[in-house]
Amino acid sequence: MNQHKSLAGRRLYFVGIGGSGISAYANMARALGAEVRGWDLRDTIFMGSLEGIEVDIGGEPTPPEGWEVVVSTAHAHRIEGTPRATFLAELVAAQPSIVVGGAHGKTTTAAMIAFVLLETGRDPAWIIGGLVPQLGGNAGTGAGWLVVEGDESDRSIGSLAPDIAVVTNIELDHHASYASEAELVEFFDRWLDGIPHIVRSWELEPVQFELSVPGDHNRQNAAAALRALEIAGVDRADAEAAIVRFTGVGRRFELVGTQGGVTVYDDYGHNPTELEVTLRTARSLTDGRIVAVYQPHVVERTRQLHAELGAALGLADIAIVTDIVGARDAPREGVTGKLVVDSLPPHVRAGWAPGHADAVALAVAWARPGDLVITFGVGEPWKIARAIVDGLGQ
Repeated sequence: MNQHKSLAGRRLYFVGIGGSGISAYANMARALGAEVRGWDLRDTIFMGSLEGIEVDIGGEPTPPEGWEVVVSTAHAHRIEGTPRATFLAELVAAQPSIVVGGAHGKTTTAAMIAFVLLETGRDPAWIIGGLVPQLGGNAGTGAGWLVVEGDESDRSIGSLAPDIAVVTNIELDHHASYASEAELVEFFDRWLDGIPHIVRSWELEPVQFELSVPGDHNRQNAAAALRALEIAGVDRADAEAAIVRFTGVGRRFELVGTQGGVTVYDDYGHNPTELEVTLRTARSLTDGRIVAVYQPHVVERTRQLHAELGAALGLADIAIVTDIVGARDAPREGVTGKLVVDSLPPHVRAGWAPGHADAVALAVAWARPGDLVITFGVGEPWKIARAIVDGLGQ
């Protein structure tokens, strides 16, 4: 069935349109024929994918009269509207779909699946929480399989009913939503019950051939992607031939620039496992020092996991930590990025940099030729990375 104009005639105002997921929904809606506008509190890295869409920045959301409002979880307190999860469930129900969930690796795994479907001529659609250069962005429309990155952080993945579900891993990362890992496992079990085809990545051996994206974690992501593609009807040999050409997702160990002999990367990693995996990958690529710059994003994660975050950052030679920025949960007395700094191992040179400008200044002052600098976090570390490259050039 051709879904290309299935939303024709609808006028949709997306609240939180600069977010990784909502920006993809907005692009998908536009491609499906809807008239689209939106609002966000501030500029984000995803705004560049919204070219041609009118976006209000700052203040409060002001939808035009008569427009449907689709609202992200982070801004549900600002305005009434259709929850983003409900809108996504509508899209998933409209065509054969593959939904990828899990604590880490879901963006890359979903992007791998979409890329292979595209490369093998299967006219896929995709909604992915990252900018994928080879796909031309984070959303695309086609009449074939719809590939979606699901989100367990607000339990919204539970409302999706795909033909194929892929779970990369299960690890407690959202302490405000789940009281324990057992509760998280139970949630995933309930969601998977009734889905026709399920891929559990940890049941698969990582691929043994070389990929264009580095790291053992990506060999595991590729294994899950290839199994899902087999279920979707793609010949294994064809899928393998395509997946080796996949070059990655924006903000996943993304090279930002090299200046003065210092190489600067940016990464979305924000929990201990992701920091550790990416820092080990970085270590395998350089003989120089590693300078990690981490921006905490969630108050409860920082409170619960500051010791583990500090230990993971201990894989770097220098660790610079900012204060919690743009938190989506309420502040708590005594919970700041300083908890992570205080948890760093003694052998690591520690830097406390409350604001972005402080982090840039420290990184520029401490980095020397041969070093690899990598910025981490959900929100705006990409701005820090770009400013470090600029600062190194002055």
